[in-house]
Amino acid sequence: MADIDDTHFETGDSGASATYPMQCSALRKNGFVMLKSRPCKIVEMSTSKTGKHGHAKVHLVGIDIFTGKKYEDICPSTHNMDVPHVKREDYQLTDISDDGYLSLMSDNGDLREDLKVPEGEVGAQLRADYDAGKDILCTVLKSCGEEVVIAVKTNTALDK
Repeated sequence: MADIDDTHFETGDSGASATYPMQCSALRKNGFVMLKSRPCKIVEMSTSKTGKHGHAKVHLVGIDIFTGKKYEDICPSTHNMDVPHVKREDYQLTDISDDGYLSLMSDNGDLREDLKVPEGEVGAQLRADYDAGKDILCTVLKSCGEEVVIAVKTNTALDK
């Protein structure tokens, strides 16, 4: 029992799961679900009738909320599926560094500089609006330990 003193923990988290179970039949379109271990937004779902003996099956089509890839899955309606905890937050853009990292300020004034400019359309619009000197709000989606800017809009609250 003396070796307990040697134990060293680098990090400690609350142990809360990134997902929670939900019955397949309770899932809805535009909701979130884990498909192939990726957090996805449900864009299409259909239920097939039960066979002679068996379960009704639910066919789910989802789009990965981070990469935009399409995933499909079929599961019995009585089974549970994992649903990711998805958190959405708005940050005010204060700066874009030379290496492509965003400087974002939350509502309570905390600064964070750990998110990159997103790829594609959102990133292009963000850079264009920033270069034009506009005041920008970035919507950040967080789930399963990943975070990404999914939308940008001009902050109109400051004009009032």
